[in-house]
Amino acid sequence: MLAQRTLKSLTKAVGVGLHSGQRVELTLRPAAPDTGIVFRRVDLPEPVEIAVSAESVTDTRLASTISNGGVKVHTIEHLMSACAGLGLDNLMVDITAEEVPILDGSSASFVYLLQSAGIVMQKAPKRFIRVIQSVEVRDGEGASLKWARLDPFHGYKLAFEIEFDHPAVNATGQRVEFDFGSGTYAREIARARTFGFTKDVEMMRSHGLAMGGGLDNAIVMDDVKVLNADGLRYQDEFVKHKILDAMGDLYIVGKPLLAAYSAFRSGHAMNNLLLRALLAQPDAYEVVTFDQDEQAPQGFTQLAPAW
Repeated sequence: MLAQRTLKSLTKAVGVGLHSGQRVELTLRPAAPDTGIVFRRVDLPEPVEIAVSAESVTDTRLASTISNGGVKVHTIEHLMSACAGLGLDNLMVDITAEEVPILDGSSASFVYLLQSAGIVMQKAPKRFIRVIQSVEVRDGEGASLKWARLDPFHGYKLAFEIEFDHPAVNATGQRVEFDFGSGTYAREIARARTFGFTKDVEMMRSHGLAMGGGLDNAIVMDDVKVLNADGLRYQDEFVKHKILDAMGDLYIVGKPLLAAYSAFRSGHAMNNLLLRALLAQPDAYEVVTFDQDEQAPQGFTQLAPAW
């Protein structure tokens, strides 16, 4: 049986929120089978749990935010991407503020934390959402067009294309494909950092956003070049970060997808719309398990290699 996974022991991190600038402590704990990934605001008089689901997403401006009533947790996508990349099904996330710490701006620190805690198999079948009919969402026309799509595929692969008219981005690849079956998430995707432009950062800060952002946790560009002294981690780091984000956004559905995802100029909002469109069409997907490991697509049976 292909089994669910959780942590072997708890692990902790301390950082600041990208937008809030607030100091935040994160404690990642093992969870029972079929728990899913649950965030718990422990800074409140009575802790409030927010179970991750497509319907729990209530804001997609600049990040993916989940809510339960009036209680929120912002910027969950990088941690969710790490969970997707490592095949982690069940996790309790205790958090002391309303935004996940940005750490280095990628998923690499979360991958390291999760692998350091150890990942163990549980006595319950791992459940997948297998796409059996194509689903697509689109917005805009012509130069403003953006779209995202899921197609049937025995495995999980992602293709993303960005379109930024900027010298630093134009000098890199604006399209990338990643097959989860390659087993190279930690090496090829997880280290890609979020990015932004100085003119946008100034505007966002005037609105109380990006208060925790800087050269140590983002790629920052002026009108012509990358300002980070150490340059890029990947030649195509910009579009690879979009793959990283998409993996996190899509994992919010609560189970790993078996599908081919493709997107053009998509983002957090479009990714969540795609999940909701999928769930609104019961004949477009099915929930499956694998009694024998060899029946599962490549890349899902082995624990991800440590760093």
